[in-house]
Amino acid sequence: MRITGMFTGSLLAGVLLLGTAGSAVADESPTPTGSSSDGSSDTAEAPTEAGTSFRTATAFRPGQRATADGSSGDYLYWVFPADAGQRPTVTAKVMLPESAAARKGATTWQVDVYDGLRRRQPCMYGAQTKALAADARTVELRCTLRTVRAWAEPWSNDPLPGSYYVRLTVLNAQEVDLGLPVRAEIEAATPHKGGASAVGGQLAVPLTPGRTTVPAADDGDGTGTDSGVGDGARLAASGVEPEDGWSSGWWTDRWIWTVAGGVLGALAGIAGYTLARPSRRPAGPSGI
Repeated sequence: MRITGMFTGSLLAGVLLLGTAGSAVADESPTPTGSSSDGSSDTAEAPTEAGTSFRTATAFRPGQRATADGSSGDYLYWVFPADAGQRPTVTAKVMLPESAAARKGATTWQVDVYDGLRRRQPCMYGAQTKALAADARTVELRCTLRTVRAWAEPWSNDPLPGSYYVRLTVLNAQEVDLGLPVRAEIEAATPHKGGASAVGGQLAVPLTPGRTTVPAADDGDGTGTDSGVGDGARLAASGVEPEDGWSSGWWTDRWIWTVAGGVLGALAGIAGYTLARPSRRPAGPSGI
């Protein structure tokens, strides 16, 4: 009875510990930054224009739906933040107005994602290149990157914490179809993948651009604020920083599972020893 009680107590303690760890892991993996609780995108402050280069890329946050009007043949750039442990997914939608229905042929659109070092990151899955038929007006693109790592070797091409640039452009189009008006929508989701993707080490600072420009606020006199980066622009160094800041890099839910595994291993060792040790009953008067 004593052995059975100890073994049962060990199992109950292990189950309780695993339940606590599971709750902590659930708390450690919040919903993607910028998304509301019902899953809808936060478009209250979403940008309505795009940059034309890496330096003028328009910043937006994951969960927002950035829009921009342009022309087929333009290079449209946006930038958003991605932290360690997150797996970014970029979704792009290109829509042509009715005035562009008289196109001469099909066009091919592509969305590319670059990290803070402007290295093109490959897509794990998703159709990042699609052809838009001559009689179609809408095409959707998607690119899911690898999980962002807190640290990587200098020679590797692993995605690292920092800014991620999105470039949308048309690849193949007849010359007569260039310059037609288009409307683009960009969204980014950055779900957290937890400690399964954690690695040792961390970057000293995230890979973010030194200068990011966004439209200036109106001073009331209609002139706006100019910081020396062009008319109607101002510096926004935190434009590509997550709302809750960058993670420190040392804490992951691996610590919880490591401690839980150690405690369970100790309890299993005690239970095994209790079951396997020989009985030491004292001998009676007759030696039996």
